[in-house]
Amino acid sequence: MHYPNVTSAVFLSRPNRFVAQVLLEGEAITVHVKNTGRCRELLLPGAQVWLTKSTNPNRKTAYDLIAVQKGARLINMDAQAPNQVFYEWAAGHFVPQLTLLKPECRHGDSRFDFYWEAGPRKGFVEVKGVTLERDGAAYFPDAPTQRGIKHLHGLTDSLAQGYEGAVCFVIQMEQAYFFAPNDHTHPAFGQALRQAAQAGVAVLARCCTVTPDSLTLGEAVPVRLSP
Repeated sequence: MHYPNVTSAVFLSRPNRFVAQVLLEGEAITVHVKNTGRCRELLLPGAQVWLTKSTNPNRKTAYDLIAVQKGARLINMDAQAPNQVFYEWAAGHFVPQLTLLKPECRHGDSRFDFYWEAGPRKGFVEVKGVTLERDGAAYFPDAPTQRGIKHLHGLTDSLAQGYEGAVCFVIQMEQAYFFAPNDHTHPAFGQALRQAAQAGVAVLARCCTVTPDSLTLGEAVPVRLSP
């Protein structure tokens, strides 16, 4: 996926989870943050960030914050991007002979990111964006997520009804030694992920190729589920 009208700025502060103050060409402005997660290890005063300018002249904020520089790593922060890059990638890579990939499908009391069909096979996929990195490894979540646990339970329940289930962790940066659940922040999610995997839910993790104005799903990353 590609972003139009991208420019760099300097992060100043984050008054709330929806907006940030940045310094753009010497002027402090308010921008929309396209990620409501904590991102405390990323959005530090003085960090270089990347903005895309909206084409809607009626918006209160003219720019969206989409990426941040963390040391040598450029990390995409757009919470909507993982679904889009998974959709672009899955058409030719997810399962053989894929004939249908439908976004936003409800099953039972859960709403999954994708429903797919390939011949007699059918299933659901939940996509999670990952921005938390420590010592070269990627972790999810960066904040407790009861919604994430519900999705895992829903995927597990769907297996008994003849569906396949998968959760794909889209690591919004290049290179990671491995992916693991963030048991320190939300041990219940890690437990739910391990239980889902034991039941037969596929757990996938892939890095991305990241530039200031693009994001592309890339190589598979080893998954470590042991606590």
